[in-house]
Order: sequence, then C-alpha cells, then structure tokens
Amino acid sequence: MELFFSTGWPVVIIGGFAVGFLVGLTGVGAGSLMTPFLISGLGVPPILAVGTDLLFASITKASAAWRHNRLGNVDWPIVKWMALGSLPGAAAVLAWMYLTKPDVHVLSIIIREVLAAALVISALCVAAYPLLKRRANRNGNGAAATDNPPVRRAPTLALGIILGVLVALTSVGAGAIGVVALTVLYHTMSARRLIGTDIVHAIPLTFLAGISHFGMGHVDLTILGLLLIGSVPGIALGSRITSMVPDWVLRVVLALVLGWAAYSLIGPLAH
Repeated sequence: MELFFSTGWPVVIIGGFAVGFLVGLTGVGAGSLMTPFLISGLGVPPILAVGTDLLFASITKASAAWRHNRLGNVDWPIVKWMALGSLPGAAAVLAWMYLTKPDVHVLSIIIREVLAAALVISALCVAAYPLLKRRANRNGNGAAATDNPPVRRAPTLALGIILGVLVALTSVGAGAIGVVALTVLYHTMSARRLIGTDIVHAIPLTFLAGISHFGMGHVDLTILGLLLIGSVPGIALGSRITSMVPDWVLRVVLALVLGWAAYSLIGPLAH
C-alpha cells in the first residue's frame, strides 16, 4: 500500500494507460509490454511483475472475449485443443516453482532472458503477420476460405503446450505469438476469428497462471488496481482510433516497442 502514498502511483496509472492504448490500437501487446514496463520502468522484481501482469491480462481480455464471442469470432474446438495443451503446460511450470522454490535471484535472471527472447519473437511475429497471412493463403492453392476448418489436433495441442510454458514463466506468448501460429495452422480463417479464438484461449490460461502466482505471493494487488485504472480508458481510446491509422504503421510501431522492451530487459544483464 506504500505506493498509494508515494509519488510513484501516477507513473503506474500513466503506464497502464499507455499499454492499454497500444493494446486497443493493435490488438496485442498486453503481456509483451506490461511485464517489461513493470520490470524496467518501475523496478518490480521479475517474478512479481509476471504474476501481476497475468491477472491484469486475464481481466482485460475478458471484456474483449465477450464481444468476440457475441460476434461469432471464436472457434471453440480450436480453443479446446489449445487449452488441453496450454493448461497442463502452465500447471507443470507452476508446480515446479511451488515444489522446488528456486532461488529468486536465479529465477529472475532466467525470466529476464526468456522474456527478452519471447519479446524478440513477438516483434518478428507482429512484423511478419501480413506476409505470413498472404503466403498461407497462396499456399492454400485456391482453397475456399472457411471460418470452421477441421481441427489439426496434434499441432494445435503442441502449440498450446508451448504457449502454456511461455505464459506461466514470462506472461508473454498468448497474444502475438499465438495469433501468428494459428495463422499458419488455419490460414483459411478470417483475421477476426483468429484473433477472437486466441483471446478466448488466453483467458483461462492467464487466469490459471495468475491465480497460481497469487497463491505463491507473486502478485501486487495495489499495482494491479492502478494498472486497471489507467488501462481501461487507454484500451477504449485505442480501440476507437485504430481504424484511422494504417495497419503497417501500427505493426512497425509495435514491433519497435517490443524490440526496445527486449533490449531494456537484457541490457542490465550484460553489465
């Protein structure tokens, strides 16, 4: 609660607004941007930043998921097979943390390194998404577009496992990486259905990981509340003006921000 009575709380709200604005503008970036902001911008310990961001992501994605589901933008069979991989994958990482109680300093270094790598991959995914989408469509050899393709069970399950491990350890992966991977697996689906499916899948994953981190004492509720105060209007504003900005501009900006976030995390480790 000391944060409420210090000069730091406006920075948290403003940071929440900025990240929320980018999320509303681009559709991705909650985990990719919030965790680096907490670590590099506020000096929050990495494990605490990950846990706080996971609960933040589950709350903010819930409203977007409700809208996507109402509009029919969710492929529930794909969500099911991704969750069958991601939830056990995340649970395995969280159980390892709980049972082994790894050294906090060593774990912080591991989280920084894995998070930086995940951010670089996210940046490349954001930049490459339009190219991959066009190429996937061309490789379809004229196949008719459909929003209800047959589920590719094995690769979808494998994707879920990878995302579960990444999200539980770094809070990154359920957004940009998930959407691009789904694009490759299900290239006949529309972009809005790919995004809606990815967002809905992320809710139980981030909630499970967030609640587990909370149980281990890895969540700061004060920071979480301040982030939500700033991010809600930020998301609303970003969503309103997203149609006014060219898609390529949004992707270049987000890719640069993700790259900078990765550098800000890995830089201190080099010294």
